[in-house]
Amino acid sequence: NKMIYKLATLLSLIAISFGRFTDSQYKSEWSTFKATYNKDYGMEEDNRFQIFKNNMDIAALKNSTDPTANYGVTKFSDLTEQEFRSTYLMTNIPEVEHNEKRMMNVIDLPEALPTSFDWRDKNMVTPVKNQGQCGSCWDFSATETIESVCAIAGYDLTKLSEQQILDCDTTDYGCDGGWPYHAYAYVEQAGGIETESDYPYTARDGSCDVNKADFVKCKVKSWKYVTQNAAESTMQSFLYNNSPMSVCVDAATWQFYTGGVISTSSNCGTSIDHCVQVTGWSEQSSMPVWNVRNSWGTSWGISGYLYVERGHDVCAIGQVVTVPCVDSTS
Repeated sequence: NKMIYKLATLLSLIAISFGRFTDSQYKSEWSTFKATYNKDYGMEEDNRFQIFKNNMDIAALKNSTDPTANYGVTKFSDLTEQEFRSTYLMTNIPEVEHNEKRMMNVIDLPEALPTSFDWRDKNMVTPVKNQGQCGSCWDFSATETIESVCAIAGYDLTKLSEQQILDCDTTDYGCDGGWPYHAYAYVEQAGGIETESDYPYTARDGSCDVNKADFVKCKVKSWKYVTQNAAESTMQSFLYNNSPMSVCVDAATWQFYTGGVISTSSNCGTSIDHCVQVTGWSEQSSMPVWNVRNSWGTSWGISGYLYVERGHDVCAIGQVVTVPCVDSTS
C-alpha cells in the first residue's frame, strides 16, 4: 500500500530528525537565539523553548529532504507555524483581478541574456526593509517597485512611504493583506506618494494623514501585469529591459530558510500569502534562479534576500507579476 509506505517513510524521517540534537545543543541554540534577538519570555519561557525545539527539528527534517535549500534557526524560530502565518503573512486578501487589458506587451528579445543580472548593481534598488509584525508585504512589494521604477525613469532613488498606502488604500486590508496593484492604483488616484521619512512606517494600521505638498515628483500613472500565467522568460526579458518586478508567492515554507535555493524539491505551495520583489537573476549551484528581495529585515535569509528556482513557477512566483508605470524625467 503506497499510503502506508509514504507514512512509514515520513515517520522514519521524523525519527531521524528528532534524534538529531542533544539537550545541550537545544539549550545552546536557545541561549544564542535569545541573545541575538534580545528575547525575554518571562512566564512563557518553557512554552517558547518547546516551540523552538520543535522548530529546530522541523528545520533539520527539511534539510534532510530538500537538497537545494538550507534551513535552520531564524528570527521566527520561537513561533508556531500558525503564529508565523498570522503575524508575517497575508491572512486576508481580495480576490485576484485577471484583466487582459492590464497585460504588458513584453517583447522577448532574440539575443542571449547574460547568466546573471541584477538592478542592485545599477543602484536602482533601495536597501532591504522590515515590515515588522504586520502582513503588509503587498505594500512593501509595491512601494519597493515604485522606488525602482522611478529611479530608472530618472528620478532620485528615494525610500517611499509604505505607511501612507497602509493607512489610505481602502481597497485592501492593511496588515491583513492586499495586492500590490491596488497599492499602485491608490498612489495613482491619490496623485502621489510621500517619502518614508515624511510619513514613517509604524507596522500598524492607522488613519490616513496625507500631505500632498510632500509628494515626490515621480507620479504613478498606471500599472500593468508582466504575466499572470508563469511566463518566466517574459519576466526575464521585462526585468532586463525595464525594471524590477513585484511578485506574489506562497511563503509558508520560508519560515526557517537560511540560504540556498527554494526549488521544485522544496515543497513550496501555490497558495499566495506573501508579496516580494524580484531584482534580478543568477545561477546558484548550476541552477537558474530569481534573486528575490524580501521585507523581513537583513537578519533573515541571505542579508534579506533569497533564491527561488527559475522556470518552474516555484512558490507560484509567476502568477501575480506586476509593475507600476511612471513618466520619465526626459
